[in-house]
Amino acid sequence: MSQDKPKQAVALKYKRGVDPAPKLVAKGRGELADKILDLARKHNVPIQRDQALVNALYVLELNETIPEDLYKAVAEVLAFVYRMNSLRG
Repeated sequence: MSQDKPKQAVALKYKRGVDPAPKLVAKGRGELADKILDLARKHNVPIQRDQALVNALYVLELNETIPEDLYKAVAEVLAFVYRMNSLRG
């Protein structure tokens, strides 16, 4: 019997020109992860699935700036978000 890990979700906040780097603003497992994802959908926030990145970000404290070693991975997510937002008009 395999035991699946509960679903995890994280949320980042970043404003170009304002924030020096993205910050972790929400994280949760199970039902809380579902609520984070539901809120993202409700507010048309693009969602990208990347379990390795979620695992790396999940160890951060809330409102903690992401570490430099995750800049490249998070930059790829932000590029995805900017592309999705530009497609929406």
